[in-house]
Amino acid sequence: MSYARIIGSGSCLPPRAVSNDELAADLAKRDVETSDEWIVERTGIRQRHIAEAGTTSSKLATEAARIALEDAGLAPQEVDLIIVATSTPDYIFPSTACLVQANLGIKGCPAFDVQAVCSGFVYALTTANAFIRSGQARNALVIGAEVFSTILDWNDRRTCVLFGDGAGAVVLKASEQPGIIGAQLNADGSHMGILYAAGNVASGQVVGDPFLRMDGQAVFKLAVNSLSQSAHQVCEQAGISLDEIDWMVPHQANVRILNFLSRKLGIAPEKVIITLDKHANTSAASVPLALDAARRDGRIKEGDLVLMQGVGGGFTWGSVLARM
Repeated sequence: MSYARIIGSGSCLPPRAVSNDELAADLAKRDVETSDEWIVERTGIRQRHIAEAGTTSSKLATEAARIALEDAGLAPQEVDLIIVATSTPDYIFPSTACLVQANLGIKGCPAFDVQAVCSGFVYALTTANAFIRSGQARNALVIGAEVFSTILDWNDRRTCVLFGDGAGAVVLKASEQPGIIGAQLNADGSHMGILYAAGNVASGQVVGDPFLRMDGQAVFKLAVNSLSQSAHQVCEQAGISLDEIDWMVPHQANVRILNFLSRKLGIAPEKVIITLDKHANTSAASVPLALDAARRDGRIKEGDLVLMQGVGGGFTWGSVLARM
C-alpha cells in the first residue's frame, strides 16, 4: 500500500491587504467602533486580504493550484483527483473543484468539494490520503479556498474584523516512503449554534440570515479542548510522542487559541507556524496558506514531522500528521 506525500504547495491571496487602521476607518463610516489596538490585543490580527468584487473561490483556488503544481514539478494532466475545501463556493453547483478542473484544462478525474468550514482542508487532506492509500489516485490536488468577505456582516464587530480571503493548495503523490502517517477527524452537530451562516436560497430568494454568526467564547473553549484531544489521538495512532513533532500548523483563528493550545500540548511557541497576523482567519484556506508560507521561507524542510489541525463550524475538528 502506498503512502501519500506532500510534494508541492502554493498560495494565492487577493492583492488588496487591509490593515487594521484601514478597516477601522472603513467601519467608522458605519458607526462601528474598533481600532488596531483592540483587534491586535484580542486576536493577534494586523491585516487581512480582501477580494475585489467578482473574485471567486475558484479563481483563487486555481491560481494556488497552478503554483503548487509548478512547485511539485507536475503537469495538470498528471492530476487524477481534485478536492476543494470551501464554505464559499462560486455556485450551488457545479462544485468549485469542477470549476478548478476546467480552469486547469484537466478532464475525467474525480473532482468534488468538501464542506467542513475551518476544518475543511484537514478533512480534504484526509480524504485524498484515503484515495491514494487505497490505490484509487496517484496525484491529488487538495485546495482550501475562501472569500469569507462575502458572508460577513460589516456591522458586526465581533466577526467582521476576524476574517480574510485567500487560497492554499498542496499536491499529494503516491510514494513508498511515509508521508501522511496519521489522520483523525471529528464532528459534533449539537454545537452548530456557536458558529454558523444559516441563510440559503429558495425560490429565488435568500431565506434566513446569510451572514456568519459566532459565539466567540464558546468557540474558544471547544476549540482548545477538541484540538488538544485530537493531537493526542493522532499521535497515539501514529505511534509517536508530541515532543517528536517539528512543527505545528494549526487553523489560524485567534492567537490566544494558538498560544493556549501550544502550552496545553507542551509544544514550544517557536514550533507553531503563525500567519494569522498577515492573513487573519481564512477558514479552510488557513492551514495550507500557513504550510506554504513555512515551506517557502525554509522553516519546514524535507523530513520534518508536521502536525496540521483544523477546527470550525459544524462543529468539526481534526488533525493530520505528515512527514514532509
